[in-house]
Amino acid sequence: MQKEFAQLNEAVESPDLWNDPQKAKDVMQNKRRVELLLESYQKLQTAFEDAETLAELASEDESLYEEAFAELKGLEPHIEKMETQLLLSGEADPNNAFLEIHAGAGGTESCDWASMLMRMYLRWAERAGFKAEIIEETRGDEAGIKSVTLKIKGEYAYGYARTESGVHRLVRISPFDSQSRRHTSFSSVFVYPEVDDNIDIDVEEKDLRIDTYRASGAGGQHVNTTDSAVRITHTPTNIVVQCQNQRSQHKNKEEAMKMLKARLYEHEMQKQLAEKDAQQAAKGDNGWGNQIRSYVLHPYKMVKDLRTTVESSDTDGVLDGDLDKYIQAALSYMALEQKKA
Repeated sequence: MQKEFAQLNEAVESPDLWNDPQKAKDVMQNKRRVELLLESYQKLQTAFEDAETLAELASEDESLYEEAFAELKGLEPHIEKMETQLLLSGEADPNNAFLEIHAGAGGTESCDWASMLMRMYLRWAERAGFKAEIIEETRGDEAGIKSVTLKIKGEYAYGYARTESGVHRLVRISPFDSQSRRHTSFSSVFVYPEVDDNIDIDVEEKDLRIDTYRASGAGGQHVNTTDSAVRITHTPTNIVVQCQNQRSQHKNKEEAMKMLKARLYEHEMQKQLAEKDAQQAAKGDNGWGNQIRSYVLHPYKMVKDLRTTVESSDTDGVLDGDLDKYIQAALSYMALEQKKA
């Protein structure tokens, strides 16, 4: 990494680099990636050396043993974080991410579950130091949401969030059932990276159907009284994107086009993965047999990832955005599956 960082520094100092803006951007992004990895490694190495020194002192003074042990034990989460960073090697991993949630069959129950997932991911983004905003939201008829699109911004937002693509299953006593019966609900999550305008994605005007409509949900007076929201349908693939978070129809269309290019990019990536029989991150059917994670709130409490078998009885913590151990394990799992393929 140090050699690579030195080479990238040389490239940045070359005046010729800036003749090609896209190449310059790629080099700067790569430099930042290696720099972050090096910083993490150097901090870890320094912390280990401090712990090692303390352990040597403890061999002569037993009163320092517990402190030395705690110091070494405290390195574990940092090692895990470093291992996770090293797994983020995909071409689009450093990019921002779009995260879609769609309620499955089940009416109000599934819509409420979709809103719980939205809150979970907003809290996770906040914990992880990312910025998240709601791009589009369709509310349920009685409660919750039918669908929502979040934009998560930050270094490696897509790399981390991509592990969440799949169907999420909830088992609980329904707050909407007067007889307090247990219900099972499903919602699907689909994550795809924001792509640069310079990436060559062929989008022809004749393949687009653009509709405008009145935005729903929270917003200023202009948002809710004019047809500012934009829906774009790409007819060859039947991919639909929509944006309503801006007051300007022009800005909503611009954001929707970014989303469409990102979806088309991800669509092509999935086609290539399918051809190689690799792990697919597509949504799958929004129901039984396709879930990646189960959240059981009754008759016991347990959140279990069905790909990695990682589980936790702290359901409140997980639903409040504590997803790190699930994401770390899923990244390892996906890397292993890719090697097998």
